[in-house]
Amino acid sequence: MQIVLKGVDSQGRIVLPAAWRKKYLKGDKVLLRPKGDVLEVVPREKVDLTAFFDAAEAEVKSDLSDWHAVRRELQKR
Repeated sequence: MQIVLKGVDSQGRIVLPAAWRKKYLKGDKVLLRPKGDVLEVVPREKVDLTAFFDAAEAEVKSDLSDWHAVRRELQKR
């Protein structure tokens, strides 16, 4: 993709190039990273939370049927 001069309206909005949106933008949100006088626009990737399911392990002495006791024990650590 080439460098393109874009206008900014009075509310600070710009239009992202359609080719970039089609290639990189999967959802409707982007991340803006300020780096000095440069503003980096990065597409936000959706995270698959099921990959982390059952990933955490903890040794607890409390009875697992009493979630309040389990929570208190985990918060102490």
